Amino acid sequence: MNGKSDDHFHPGAHVSHVLGIDVSKAKLDVALLSSASGKVKSRVFKNSPQGFEQLHQWLIDRDCSADQLHVCLEATGPSSEGVATYLCDQGWRVSVVNPARVKGFAQGTMQRNKTDKADAGLLARFALLMQPETWQPAPVEVRELRSLIDRLQALKDMLQQERNRLEAVGEQDAMRESLLSHIDWLKRSIAELESKIDDHIDRHPDLKRDAELIASIPCMGSITAAKVLAYLGDVQRFKNAKALAAFVGVTPKLKESGTSVRGRSVITRSGHAAVRHALLFMPSMVARRHNPLLKTFGDRLAAEGLRPKAVILACMHKLVRLIYGVPKSGRAFDARFLVGKLDFQDGI
Repeated sequence: MNGKSDDHFHPGAHVSHVLGIDVSKAKLDVALLSSASGKVKSRVFKNSPQGFEQLHQWLIDRDCSADQLHVCLEATGPSSEGVATYLCDQGWRVSVVNPARVKGFAQGTMQRNKTDKADAGLLARFALLMQPETWQPAPVEVRELRSLIDRLQALKDMLQQERNRLEAVGEQDAMRESLLSHIDWLKRSIAELESKIDDHIDRHPDLKRDAELIASIPCMGSITAAKVLAYLGDVQRFKNAKALAAFVGVTPKLKESGTSVRGRSVITRSGHAAVRHALLFMPSMVARRHNPLLKTFGDRLAAEGLRPKAVILACMHKLVRLIYGVPKSGRAFDARFLVGKLDFQDGI
């Protein structure tokens, strides 16, 4: 399917073309915007390796060059990472942006239509005006680690489901033996996969160093450290701990206006939900009791009247700072060393 869009846009010329990609599970709706004419060419490709190659050739056929084209798409997890990684590997400049930023841009420009084609055009205009930072795909070893971690989580989810089913059946139920057999298989598979994850990390010195440092933080076990590396990669790519906290989505959000509006502070929740929920919430609860820094920190907040859930969220924020600070220092967790450093770290 190939066709021209009726949309026109006339911004300043920073690049010759901008490509907006609206990603769904099965397809890619693209909008190629010319900064000179404001005209938009639209097309749909499959969200598959074959579709990526066709998109790449389509751009070349339209005389797009790597130094004059800016590609922009939203961060939607595995659905968007495939095409973003492929285009980066082909030399195109790619930005993967937080959907909340694009939503705010749409509201600011009063876009009324909500279609895949319209969203692709919106992303192109957003990139041309806002010039988001260039995205770089994770190194191959981190991508492989993430695949292992994702599979591990899938097996653990299946194990919990089977355990729930086992609790629901009676002692004489015909399904009981099948459930027990499957549970044993899942346990063995999980153990084997955890061993593969350890071996993978051991084969890559940078991963091994960072995993050991993160695991030295009380409440962060080896598998949790591996999850952090799988989803965050090298934390030192962030300019400071504040930037990492914003990426994860644990920065405070104030709600105050004039003299009458004094809402409770909450976390933004606009960052990486997988890291925030799957990796940090439970470790933060454990750290609240067993990590000497976070226990003292949480006790002080509780004494000041902060609600229990808010204390956990604050501990989550502090834990992100530790995840950034410990690898950056190159030293294992040391409460005596960190207690005087973290609060004054640049950007915190």
